[in-house]
Amino acid sequence: MHDSIAALVRQEGWRAEGAAARVHYDGGGDRFAVEFYADAERVLYWTVPAPDGASDGSTPTATAAPVSRSDIPDPLRRRIREDLAAADVDPAVERREV
Repeated sequence: MHDSIAALVRQEGWRAEGAAARVHYDGGGDRFAVEFYADAERVLYWTVPAPDGASDGSTPTATAAPVSRSDIPDPLRRRIREDLAAADVDPAVERREV
């Protein structure tokens, strides 16, 4: 396991998945998965389906879908940069385009 992945999983909510680390964010009715890929040093954002029986009455989407960085709430992007920095990963990787 990459040192950066091992360090990220010590942050709240992160878990390792091979050469990547993932955290889920649920806020303001939006559900996202955030993935950090150590080999590529990139962060990807995904929408995630609402669970069955969502309290907002919405119909769950069938699959996760990538989300443009510009559509991600600033507090979430800030949190991801803080988690990266705490894991001794350059927080600027959060801003890198894929």
